[in-house]
Amino acid sequence: MEINLPPYDIKMREQGGKRQIFDFLRRKYVALTPEEWVRQHFVHFLINHKGYPQGLLANEVELKVGNKKLRCDTLLYNRVLQPQMIIEYKAPHVEITQQVFNQITVYNHLLHVDFLVISNGLQHFCCRMDYDHQSYAFLQEIPDYQLL
Repeated sequence: MEINLPPYDIKMREQGGKRQIFDFLRRKYVALTPEEWVRQHFVHFLINHKGYPQGLLANEVELKVGNKKLRCDTLLYNRVLQPQMIIEYKAPHVEITQQVFNQITVYNHLLHVDFLVISNGLQHFCCRMDYDHQSYAFLQEIPDYQLL
């Protein structure tokens, strides 16, 4: 699957006739879906190319809204373990639309992070939230960790 992210040393296996990819943040093999392919490449990109600390990233973080359970694809925490960035992934064939932005906004109503990131592996969008002015600004690229 061609995507617009740097390659890395991928660990995969087949189990029960299904392909799996190793998620080193969760320390286990997970089903290899197109979205998971994007997630694993993006997380490695953040750590290996943007300097994000592995220990501050978490995949598949559960959020609760009343009785409803939601899952953030990836969260970046700051040094005092408050959520700082929500990252949402889509499969490469999925177009990034307003509906995708609406989905990540629902998560942010709960978390109030500084950055929202969406990637389908081909296109990557990052916006910085400005709560004082109730606005946001799209950034040209995913910022290096030390610039957050």
